[in-house]
Amino acid sequence: MKKILALLLALCMIFALAACGEAKTEEPKAEDTTPAEETTEETTPAEEAAPAEETTEAAMNVALVTDVGNIDDKSFNQGAWEGVVAFCEAKGLKQGEGYDYYRPSEDSTEARVETINTAIKNGANVVVCPGYLFEDAIFTVQNDNPDVMFLLLDGEPHSADYATYETAANTHNILYQEEQAGFFAGYAAVKDGYKNLGFLGGMAVPAVVRYGYGFVQGANAAAEEMGIAEEVSVKYWYCGGFAPTDDIQIKMAGWFTDGTEIVFACGGGIYLSAVAAATAADGKVIGVDVDQSAESECIVTSAMKGLSNSVVLALEDLWNNNGKWSEAYAGQTAVLGVADDCVGLPTAEGSWRLNTFTVDEYTALFEQVKNGEITISNDTTVEPTVSIAVDYNA
Repeated sequence: MKKILALLLALCMIFALAACGEAKTEEPKAEDTTPAEETTEETTPAEEAAPAEETTEAAMNVALVTDVGNIDDKSFNQGAWEGVVAFCEAKGLKQGEGYDYYRPSEDSTEARVETINTAIKNGANVVVCPGYLFEDAIFTVQNDNPDVMFLLLDGEPHSADYATYETAANTHNILYQEEQAGFFAGYAAVKDGYKNLGFLGGMAVPAVVRYGYGFVQGANAAAEEMGIAEEVSVKYWYCGGFAPTDDIQIKMAGWFTDGTEIVFACGGGIYLSAVAAATAADGKVIGVDVDQSAESECIVTSAMKGLSNSVVLALEDLWNNNGKWSEAYAGQTAVLGVADDCVGLPTAEGSWRLNTFTVDEYTALFEQVKNGEITISNDTTVEPTVSIAVDYNA
């Protein structure tokens, strides 16, 4: 009996061990599949990138503050605004949420500072300011708002008395090689058969002076190439402002009556005065900053800054660095020109109204400037030495 009980006990132990062995062989199969699936879901690259993208979008709220004009001024404000819109829409940001524009109540540093602060209070942490009129305003606000990134076009921050220049680490400045764009305009005009030229500048600030001196150099280069330097002349005048006036129109009408064939109108809305005079006299006008051909049939070309393109380039730096300027941008001033495709003439079919000077010829000229074969002086302190006649007291 004892032997039978011992045998039964032994059999029970064997069955128990077998059952345990089967349970252990099932568990690894479950562990081999489920954890692997969980790990894959947790480390999917697309899902890892999504939070970073959402964080960047949330961190960028872009505000453009206009100067004395509005975003439809066909000039500096509009060009900068188009860059903001192009960038923000490409990133999925919506107007009123991820970007917007603000217009100061008057033409003063105080009003611009107030408007910048309003934009910041409304959530903007990137503020784009187009034009040298913001130099004093940015100098005032940049250190008080270290977490706000400022982009200043066409200027560098300084105190009201110009005694102190300072670009803080949260500010990036963009200047342009206007002399190159002006050169293209002057060269094209003479190559297209115009001999009696005019330059109408706004205020004699460095950017406008570079445009004008570049225009003179371009006209001279073309005239010398064609052997007609003694036949080409330029009337040259700064009107002292950037808004259209009856006085400017009267002055331009006098120029056209005296034989001026084409005027480079350089400075905000003053092109409207030049266009009005040119239309009455069957004259021609060269626009500035942006492609202004849509404004009048008498505008044959425009000496452009790549405002939109340069704004996009700068905002991309912020986007790629979590809403902060990279080391190459922080507290730095970039000077953009042909090498950056940020100056030039418009070449679209509807914008090119030059008759004998062709797009191909312009493209070749652009490359000559780009590769250094043609050099253009950017000196604003000395009038260019040229062979053509220039009347700086016209």
